[in-house]
Amino acid sequence: MSTLTPPTPENDALVPLRAMIPPLVIMVLCVVLVLGGIFGWQAFVGGIIKKSMAAGASMPQTVSTAVAAKSAWQAEISAIGSLRAVRGADLSAMISGVVDDIEFDSGNDVPAGKVLLKLRPYDDYAKLEQLKASAELADQTLKRDREQFAAQAVSQATIDTDEATLKSARAQVVAQQALIDEKIVKAPFAGRLGIRQVDVGQYLAAGTAVVTLQALDPILVDFYVPQESIAHLKIGQAATAQVDAYPGVSFKGAIEAINSKVDAASRNVQVRASFSNADRRLVPGMFANVAIEVGESREQITLPQTAITYNPYGDTVYVVNHAGAAGAQGKDTVQQRFVVLGATRGDQVAIERGVAEGDVVVTAGQIKLRNGMAVTINNQVQPADDRNPSPPNE
Repeated sequence: MSTLTPPTPENDALVPLRAMIPPLVIMVLCVVLVLGGIFGWQAFVGGIIKKSMAAGASMPQTVSTAVAAKSAWQAEISAIGSLRAVRGADLSAMISGVVDDIEFDSGNDVPAGKVLLKLRPYDDYAKLEQLKASAELADQTLKRDREQFAAQAVSQATIDTDEATLKSARAQVVAQQALIDEKIVKAPFAGRLGIRQVDVGQYLAAGTAVVTLQALDPILVDFYVPQESIAHLKIGQAATAQVDAYPGVSFKGAIEAINSKVDAASRNVQVRASFSNADRRLVPGMFANVAIEVGESREQITLPQTAITYNPYGDTVYVVNHAGAAGAQGKDTVQQRFVVLGATRGDQVAIERGVAEGDVVVTAGQIKLRNGMAVTINNQVQPADDRNPSPPNE
């Protein structure tokens, strides 16, 4: 005979709990499966990416290289200047008038004092003759009165009046002659004329340019250098200039003057150099690149500027370790090095520290490199490495 347990309040509370356990278990299992699937997929994708990157990293990158070598290095100061004539002027008449005669052609070489242009004189010469006649009369009158004064026939006052009259007459002759000269334009110095700007019969206002006159030999170049360069400059120091009109041609000259003050706005000082120009190839107004050698020539390791990776934290290069060298497992690899740079010269830069003579340095393709990466060298195309580059002829 079985004994029945009478129902209690505790047993009644357990019944709903037991009924909720299976759904909770199922929910937890579902969450675990979803999260496991997410993490598993991410791990799968990460593995694929890692394999791809490893495969890409193992592929050699194609670069061009250059061998670090020593060359004669002459420090120099470079500047941009403008050519100007040693003497130059835009010639014009001092007074207004009508052009009566032109005695030059455009582009002529003329000596100093050459008459170039005359304005119409009208009655200027007639007035000059009239004044000369008055001066001659005053001179004769003074001579006669002096004879009379010796005979005590005239007073000293008469002599004084005659002398003043003569001086006044002669002064008027000089003034009229000056007026005539103002209507004649002459070459103030020897040089080459420019293009004529006026014609016969044209009315000219005072100061209107007639023609330009430039003394071309020697010719000057004005340029500016930083104030810290003053210590390296002196009068008579050699200078070299190049102009775009004659690519590859260097003109030799010397420093003629250094300005006595530094420009307060730019902190630059003006320098003037003189260049021989017997063949008249250099013309005022030309743009010129000026170089001044300073210090003594020395041997310096140089590289093309394209080999340098410039960074705020330090400039670097990639040096090639050839296959068989330490750390190169059958492939050419690269090693990144920090370098200390010196001065630049054209396409080249001097290396003070970080690269030894004979090192093979990457000159193109650095952007895709990292330390220890394998490389393939292809030097069919090389970057510019000219110490004195010039623009190509159009």
